Amino acid sequence: SCAPSPRTEIFSGKAVTHEDIKYEQACVLYNLGALHSMLGAMDKRVSEECAAGAFTYLRDHFPHSYSVDMSHQILSLNINLMLGQAQECLLEKSMLDNRKSFLVARISAQVVDYYKEACRALENSETASLLGKIQKDWKKLVQMKIYYFAAVAHLHMGKQAEEQQKFGERVIYFQSALDKLNEAIKLAKGQPETVQEALRFTMDVIGGKYNSAKKDNDFIYHEAVPALDTLQSVKGAPLVKALPVNPTDPAVTGPDIFAKLVPMAAHEASSLYSEEKAKLLRDVMAKIEAKNEVLDQFMDSMQLDPETVDNLDMYNHIPPVLMEKCAALSVRPDTVRNLVHSMQVLSGVFTDVEASLKEIRDLLEEDEAQEKKLQELLGRVPPTPGSPPGLAEVSKECSKYLELHEKASFTNTELHRAMNLHLGNLRLLGGPLEQVRAALPSPTLSEDDKQVLQNLKRILAKVQEMRDQRMSLEQQLREMIQKDDITTSLVTTDRSEMKKLFEEQLKKYDQLKVYLEQNLAAQENVLKALTDANVKYAAVRKALAEVEHKWNTTVQTLVASYEAYEDLMKKSQEGKDFYTDLEGKAAKLLERARAACQASEAHRQQLLERWALRPPP
Repeated sequence: SCAPSPRTEIFSGKAVTHEDIKYEQACVLYNLGALHSMLGAMDKRVSEECAAGAFTYLRDHFPHSYSVDMSHQILSLNINLMLGQAQECLLEKSMLDNRKSFLVARISAQVVDYYKEACRALENSETASLLGKIQKDWKKLVQMKIYYFAAVAHLHMGKQAEEQQKFGERVIYFQSALDKLNEAIKLAKGQPETVQEALRFTMDVIGGKYNSAKKDNDFIYHEAVPALDTLQSVKGAPLVKALPVNPTDPAVTGPDIFAKLVPMAAHEASSLYSEEKAKLLRDVMAKIEAKNEVLDQFMDSMQLDPETVDNLDMYNHIPPVLMEKCAALSVRPDTVRNLVHSMQVLSGVFTDVEASLKEIRDLLEEDEAQEKKLQELLGRVPPTPGSPPGLAEVSKECSKYLELHEKASFTNTELHRAMNLHLGNLRLLGGPLEQVRAALPSPTLSEDDKQVLQNLKRILAKVQEMRDQRMSLEQQLREMIQKDDITTSLVTTDRSEMKKLFEEQLKKYDQLKVYLEQNLAAQENVLKALTDANVKYAAVRKALAEVEHKWNTTVQTLVASYEAYEDLMKKSQEGKDFYTDLEGKAAKLLERARAACQASEAHRQQLLERWALRPPP
């Protein structure tokens, strides 16, 4: 005999050895699945077959305790990742082939379903501990794909609404696609440039579609925009299949080299018993999957996350983005004073310019009035040589400066308004943190409201407990089936007694089946209780959502005030430079106006004297 060769685990790097031939078979199957996935990655993206077959067979027919790589959750993760990527290929092909929008939406929705299953496997506490640090990165990437392909699905649902001339539906689907894409972009930080480029391109497409649809509906169609949850959800269309793997097929494995060690009849009986076990597992899994589907759809429709169902802890802290602004202002204590001083200087120069221009205008109006009086006294006097020419030029320049001043005055007013808008917020951010926290809205819940929340959390915990128990029982059943080897009994049992032996041996699963049936039967009552609790929670949820909206708006307003500071200082300085220059020009023009008006007055006096010396008729 020879010692078994050690195998290296992918995630831990540990060498694993088992004195069990089935472990060797499992390792071969695992490597076959890995090879299929590599070949799939190199192949053209047009086939519906994927590398999930080997992993599926491994999950359903071998123990999961051999190594981390072969745990039920890790294999389920691999299977759904492979199926999701294969469905992606068909989605890409369907878009290139210009298939109908509704079909493309359903194909994309199925991609989302596969990745949601992968995400559930990743979120499992057992998986997290097995994968270690990479679990968070994988989960973030899978969640990014979920949001991205959900956006693609709703983009094509919007296109279908457009084809059906349902313009209100078109707006909400494109809006939803835009929201989901924004979530994908948030999760895509740190991803390669090719991913960022794809997201930017998709944003251009969806953003353009949404803006066009909203504008058309606002100005042309005026259709009511329904709430997204009132529309029928997009049901996925699974078009991919796992590449079938059957390690017992002689066409694959060749002749059985150990066939002579056990009688052929015992082999045949063992295969029949394996089929009975597989049938039992299929029946149980069909019930579990049906209940799981109902549960998943129900929880998706509720949109209740146990961890964020109340979000109350959020209001106990100043958010990091705001703390960052407070810290920045704490090392720049003169921020508000500098802004106020800058605006005061600007106001002073503005006032000086306005006074100079007013005086020029008054001088010109007074000169015009005196000229009118002279003409009324003497009759229309033609210009005589020596009359002052400067007033017309002064008047022309004054009009030009007044026009500049009027335009700048509007900008100046807007600048002051913006300053007054942000000044209070800047003072708040530069003050004590207690005042900042007090300025942020927070919910006020009655004792009844708190009781409603506690009850909802308790039932959500029951839902999770039911899920965990179901998964545990399923795992126990699979492991029990994997370890159930009655070959020794089959060798010594007569063929006529085989059926009776099978019935006796299968009774060992009855207790587990009872527990599973009880778990599945409890789901209806749990969901009914959750429905009742959610109805009572509706008013609290609305109140919390409103407070959260106000809280987010307040935070955004305070951050905007901080970010507006530099812009206000820059525009204030530009205003000062503009008015300082205009002040110099206005001062010079005032001197010219005074001189021209004096010359004009002297000219009028000369005309009066000549008129007085004229001989009577």
